[in-house]
Amino acid sequence: MTKTVSTYFPKIEDIKRAAKVIRQVADITPLTQSIRYSKQFEANILLKREDLHRVRSYKIRGAFNKISSLSKEELAKGVVCASAGNHAQGVAFACNYLGIHGTVYMPSVTPKQKVEQTKMFGGEWVTVILVGDTFDDSSKAAKKACQEQGKTFVHPFDDPKTIEGQGTVGLEILDQTNLPIDYVFVAIGGGGLASGLIGVFNALSPNTKIIGVEPEGAPSMKTSIEKGVNTELREIDKFVDGAAVQRVGDYTFAICKDHLNDMITIPEGKVCQTILDLYNRDAIVVEPAGALTIAALDYFKDDIKDKNVVCIVGGSNNDITRTAEIKERALLYGKLKHYFIVRFPQRPGALKQFVAEILGPDDDITHFEYSKKSSKENAPAIVGIELKSPDDLEPLISRMKDKNFFGEYLNDKPDLFQYLI
Repeated sequence: MTKTVSTYFPKIEDIKRAAKVIRQVADITPLTQSIRYSKQFEANILLKREDLHRVRSYKIRGAFNKISSLSKEELAKGVVCASAGNHAQGVAFACNYLGIHGTVYMPSVTPKQKVEQTKMFGGEWVTVILVGDTFDDSSKAAKKACQEQGKTFVHPFDDPKTIEGQGTVGLEILDQTNLPIDYVFVAIGGGGLASGLIGVFNALSPNTKIIGVEPEGAPSMKTSIEKGVNTELREIDKFVDGAAVQRVGDYTFAICKDHLNDMITIPEGKVCQTILDLYNRDAIVVEPAGALTIAALDYFKDDIKDKNVVCIVGGSNNDITRTAEIKERALLYGKLKHYFIVRFPQRPGALKQFVAEILGPDDDITHFEYSKKSSKENAPAIVGIELKSPDDLEPLISRMKDKNFFGEYLNDKPDLFQYLI
């Protein structure tokens, strides 16, 4: 049966009803001013801290609202979901709370922290199955299991009850401030949260502009809006796992294409630098998807000046083992980390000369791979160098060329570079 999507739009009364349902499990999260970002952008920047839920993301809202809407017969058969992590934890918590059995399908590349948290929240009521490389792979396996076993699929974004549950974020924002909200920045993976917010602000604050934010490596909503049809991407960068889907929802696409005020993509490296800034300067721990909205502010600095702006901080399920990669991506984005093939003369003192005469006083070697070739005049080494300023790059390359050390610059060669990070 083909579902009708063109006529559905989240109604404010249904979102208010969802707010009463989820109050059992979801606390009202803070809406707090960021002093640092407010000064930086000369605006009133408010952070909606959805990372502070018990499951550390807003996904508990939609998951609990959907499961609570099921009949006794449907609950008795159990539920199935697919998730890159946050929705899985929301479903697991709901299953444990309501005492119903659930099966959670997650990509095999899901950060270990999210898998363990899902198992912890679900306890004996939930089984976790790791399958596929992307959310979309897991979703296909989960839907197949539903058809074979007669269970209900709890969609992470493309379901009216899920959308209405996520929309309760918007109700809270408007209840928490008397100020007119000029902009709301919302991360988009499948589009459930954005669709719910659109339902609220369309009814209660129609002058508010809602800006969708996606990772540059997974622009499924932006691509679909530009093409005018819901489009599945062949390949995506899965780094921003909470917002990396190959295809957005049909319900959510229909809502977002007509009602988002703008849609922007953010480089993954920019997201990583935002994660580090939030941790180091504000003591806020966020996952990549949780940093998307704040990372977008730079691109709207002229528009948001003197305005009241809300950034939804969607989640904080970040695995500490990813810290090294986050730092690496941030340095690369900031043009502070560079990789070279360096041709070292095979003679004593060559490395000493490189350090003394080639490196600048603030340059630091962070990666070095070298193998001596006895029959060669020069032997290549892969060298990673961290700079203090992007302006130090050209002088460094010039010194390498002048002394015949330069072999090749690798940062702009993606086929080779992918093996280094």
